[in-house]
Amino acid sequence: MVNALEEIGDAISDEFAISLAVSALVLGLFVSYLIWRVTHRLFEWTGLDSTVEGTTFERAAGRFGTSTAGVVGLLFAVSAYAVILLFALNLVRVAEASGFWSGVARLMPQLVVAIVAIIVGVILGDKSRLVVQERLRSVKLPEAAVIPELVKYSIYYIAALVALAQVGVATTALLVLLAAYAFGVVVLAAVAFQDLLAAGAAGVYLLLNEPYSIGDEVRIDDRHGIVQEMTMFATHIEDNGEEYIVPNQQVLRSGVVRVRN
Repeated sequence: MVNALEEIGDAISDEFAISLAVSALVLGLFVSYLIWRVTHRLFEWTGLDSTVEGTTFERAAGRFGTSTAGVVGLLFAVSAYAVILLFALNLVRVAEASGFWSGVARLMPQLVVAIVAIIVGVILGDKSRLVVQERLRSVKLPEAAVIPELVKYSIYYIAALVALAQVGVATTALLVLLAAYAFGVVVLAAVAFQDLLAAGAAGVYLLLNEPYSIGDEVRIDDRHGIVQEMTMFATHIEDNGEEYIVPNQQVLRSGVVRVRN
C-alpha cells in the first residue's frame, strides 16, 4: 500500500501533491466525524446504549465526559484519519521511511481490534455477572456468590487473550496462559465449590426421589418446621416465623424425619 502511494506521489507535481494532501486531510476530518456519528447512531438503532448502561466501562467513560459509543467511535475515526494521514504524507514525500509507515498501517487495524476486544470483554463480563447473579439469587449458600465473579473475570481473561493476539503476542505463550488459567479455575472450583457441588448433587437426588415436598412438616437435626421451598442446593423450612435454610448435603447426611399428624 505504501509503495503504491509513493508511486502516485512521484507521478504528480509537488504543487498538486501538496494541494491533494491538504484536501485529503480536510476530507479526512469530515470522514472521521461521519464515522464517529454513525457509530453513535448504530448504538442507538441496535439498542447497545441500553445494553452497556450501568457497566463498569460505561461508568468509567462517563467520568471523562463521554460514553462507550463515543470511545468506540473515536477509535474508528482515529484509525480512518491515520490512513488518510499516511496517504497525505506519502503524497508530499514526508514519509520517506516507508518501512516504518508500512508497519504503522499494518498495526493500526490490529490495535483498534484489540482495544475493541477489551471494551467488549469488559461490557460482556459485567452483563454476564449480573445475569448469573440474578439466576443464583435464590441460592443462599456463600459459595454461590463467587460464581458471578468467576464468570466475569473469565470473560475478561478471554478478551485480554484476544487483544494480546492482535498485537502480536506469540500464540504459544497465549496457549500456555490459557492452560494455566484453566488449571487455576479447576483448582479453585474444586476447593471453593466443594460444598456447593455436594449440595447440588444431593439436591438432584432429593428432587428426583422427593422424600418430602413443599408443605410437609419435617425435622432435620434440631430444625423443625414446614417445607417452604426446595432448590437444587438448599431446603427452606419455616417454624414460628423463623426460616431455616438447610444445605441439601446436610439433609442427606443427617437424614430427614417427616412428621405425620
